[in-house]
Amino acid sequence: MALDRVAFAEEVGISYPDSWQAELLCSNARRVLLNCSRQSGKSTVAAILALHTALYKPGSLVLVLAPALRQSQEGFQKIATFYRHLGRPVPAQAERKLSLELENGSRVITLPGTEKTIRGFSGAALLIVDEAARVDDGLYHAVRPMLAVSNGRLLMLSTPHGKRGVFYEEWTSRESWERFEISAPEVPRISPRFLEEERRSMPERVFRQEYLCSFEETEDQVFGLTVIERAFTDEYTPIDLGDDDEEPEGGEPTKEGAEAKRSHRRFAVGSSSSAALSHPRGRSYWSLG
Repeated sequence: MALDRVAFAEEVGISYPDSWQAELLCSNARRVLLNCSRQSGKSTVAAILALHTALYKPGSLVLVLAPALRQSQEGFQKIATFYRHLGRPVPAQAERKLSLELENGSRVITLPGTEKTIRGFSGAALLIVDEAARVDDGLYHAVRPMLAVSNGRLLMLSTPHGKRGVFYEEWTSRESWERFEISAPEVPRISPRFLEEERRSMPERVFRQEYLCSFEETEDQVFGLTVIERAFTDEYTPIDLGDDDEEPEGGEPTKEGAEAKRSHRRFAVGSSSSAALSHPRGRSYWSLG
């Protein structure tokens, strides 16, 4: 059984990993984002990393989260298949439908991704979030503290699902993630003929999202992200419209003060072509109303 993760992949049956898979397997980055096409092999390489960690780091906790139970089952099936292919090199204390406990104290647990299912875990050596673009934002914020003491690795992998959510925000942020983007034309197992058939059979927006790693606008958006971003400006000092019932410093609100504030509000809204209003997070934006 090979300590080298690329050689380990070959031992579990992945004889010729794609170049990006080999690069990821060799990486020791603590934070990794995989923006990958459908059928690119992202779940397979994540399963290899999960099993390798459990076998070579005794006492480690490996958590694999997915949006739904079915996806969790699929992810664990890959891990279990690799484990059996190796001949169970570390005996199992318990082998269940969604978890594997080894005699070396390591555990591999796959779960449907809801905040309630993961609150009881801590000290993860490896945390994998599959289909990360589709998990609830609250889940992401709940799992990150699990790595605080263990200094474990966080791997988020997904096909894009609109310009929204933590996966999109982290992908477009300046945070120090190691990023991999693998589109379908880069995957040797996906033929150009198949891709051309897919392009003809589905809306272009969907094709770009599923196969070209493109973060597209969602169908139910009233305003696109570009339109919303262009509505913001830093050229004006925000007008605090406040609350008419807010008490002034040092006493009760006065009738004159309340009327002045209402007049101020009417002026600001009525002058939307030149007024910059206050955004809840402190940014200024043009009034669109």
